[in-house]
Amino acid sequence: MSGPGLYEKVLGAVAAGATLPRARIKASASVVPWRRRGDALEVFWVERSPELAFMGGWFAFPGGGRSRADAEVEMNGTPIGADLGPPDAGMPAEVLAGVELEPVLAGGIAATALRELFEETGVLPLRSAAPGFDREEDRHRLLAGETAFPALVVAHRLDLDLERLVYAGRWLTPPLGPVRFDNRFFLLEWPLDEDPQPRVVPGELASGEWIEPGEARRRWREEGILAAPPILHLLRVLEEEGLPGGLERLRNPVETNLGPHRRIEFRPHVLLFPLPTPTLPPAAYTNAYVVGRERAVLVDPGAPDPAVIDGLVAAIRRLESNPEGPRVTEIWLTHHHPDHVGGVERARSRLGLPVCAHPLTGERLAARGIALDRELADGERFRHGPGPEDLLRVVHTPGHARGHLVFLEESGGALVAGDLVAGIGTIVIDPPEGDMTDYLASLEKAAALASTTLFPAHGPTIRDARGKLAEYARHRAWREDRIEDAWRAGVHETGPLLDRVYDDVEPIARPLAARQLEAHLIRLRALGRIDAADA
Repeated sequence: MSGPGLYEKVLGAVAAGATLPRARIKASASVVPWRRRGDALEVFWVERSPELAFMGGWFAFPGGGRSRADAEVEMNGTPIGADLGPPDAGMPAEVLAGVELEPVLAGGIAATALRELFEETGVLPLRSAAPGFDREEDRHRLLAGETAFPALVVAHRLDLDLERLVYAGRWLTPPLGPVRFDNRFFLLEWPLDEDPQPRVVPGELASGEWIEPGEARRRWREEGILAAPPILHLLRVLEEEGLPGGLERLRNPVETNLGPHRRIEFRPHVLLFPLPTPTLPPAAYTNAYVVGRERAVLVDPGAPDPAVIDGLVAAIRRLESNPEGPRVTEIWLTHHHPDHVGGVERARSRLGLPVCAHPLTGERLAARGIALDRELADGERFRHGPGPEDLLRVVHTPGHARGHLVFLEESGGALVAGDLVAGIGTIVIDPPEGDMTDYLASLEKAAALASTTLFPAHGPTIRDARGKLAEYARHRAWREDRIEDAWRAGVHETGPLLDRVYDDVEPIARPLAARQLEAHLIRLRALGRIDAADA
């Protein structure tokens, strides 16, 4: 059996004290337009363009990040309720770890809310404006970058009606990328007969519509759409209590906490727990998952810090105490790398659960004194609920590691992907444990599954599963074509090949790029695409 490869040695160096990247916190704001149609309450939500790098294709409410110019907007008054609720909005310990929150309305955040609302829907609550203000024309000028919001406010003497905004809570996005958003939500009643009604201009948004909260939640459960926890919480509270009855639950959403974690469930029956781990930068977290409707499995408790695993255990206990929550029955591992198994022994001890993985993963773990209780076989299914499709399928996907597995939740098409893909960073193929031909075959195998959404071990959830898998395959093919061209041009040494083929990687990543290069060269030689005679 081979010893640790360069990839594992790099992870070991990180664990030994290398500096981990910290997320940048960016203030943002969202507005929830709402109205009454007869006895029904409706909200206006939007579908973000699939082309956006951040949450592309997700459903949300109009909003976005604060710009520096927002602080220049002159405003009279404050949103209703902006001074209510705890300053941390009931956020639990793991959400706030290492984060310093700003005051609720610091830096023109209300101006951010109104600017984003105007840009994305054309709606702008005003007390008064100069006669020359043309909402449609000035909105297009703003979107085209021909003017800035503060200039628009001054030029047309816009008296922004902040008191129509009602503060509805504060959420910090999970640590799934290099930027986290500290987002404030505001409600805005916009009656059926008030002009203009919200309208989406295609660009950053793909669509927008008025919808009852219960119907929006049904579509999330049944139609495969993605929405973030605050969106789902807003919809649930508005469906159950409406307004103003649900305001306190919106402003202090402690009901969404699971011990020191906040409930993150982008798709039904797949709960995500980002755990700080010594992993490959730019990632600093490995996503553990609890997957299942009634019975569930815990996937990849990778954090080596006992306190972090204890927090995860507390979250699982809180989840299991809810009559609607699943009961976790096993621990499943995608593969053997340290950032995926660092907390497995403590999790096994604290939860009293069997640890399961592919036999090849078991061999690698046995060398480190970690024993499997059960082996997982390619194609086996775990029934997690009463429905005929409430099944979690085990799929063997070697390449990154020989025993690598992914898990398909068949009722909703969620693919818990381990290190087959990444929402941040890249996937390292490090021979001999890593095999490029196996990896490309695994991408093809995963693409053939009925999956809609990828849940990677590092970084955010990926909406278009097949599109992302195809993108990964195209990128590797492009890289191989560049290697073959360089080889046929007489470039055979590792250093010059890296300079020519991996000219897009940072110097710090060159040692790992060299392993990727070696994996490609092994594959190209096996295919007969390169040979020393080509020099």
